[in-house]
Amino acid sequence: MTTTVRMFVNGQAMSGGSLNHALRDARLIGAVRTAAAYRFYSVRDEFPGLHPVTEGGAAINGEVYEVSYEELRERLLPEEPAELELGVIALEDGTGSFSMRMRATALTAPDVVDITAHGGWHAYLATL
Repeated sequence: MTTTVRMFVNGQAMSGGSLNHALRDARLIGAVRTAAAYRFYSVRDEFPGLHPVTEGGAAINGEVYEVSYEELRERLLPEEPAELELGVIALEDGTGSFSMRMRATALTAPDVVDITAHGGWHAYLATL
């Protein structure tokens, strides 16, 4: 029996993104939004980062996949940038999910821009 977990993605691992191949054996559950408890950042316009806040947060668009631990460990996590770390987030419907989150130490790095107002990575990319 293969154990699976839910994984929220909001950047290049989403459908059509350059890292989506790392989820090729995962099952797409569907499009979702986070709880309104996060700020959203662009890092060098290469990938986004989600960061939890206690106030001033917003709901961010993404997708949830059902993924095996093996796929998470062997395929997805090795492709994630150093500015991100694995964590657990709250979704809009009150459930939780694993997700990559922005490391607090990366928030002040050069070329990190708050893009929360766009509500998601695809919406932000459309403005570039």
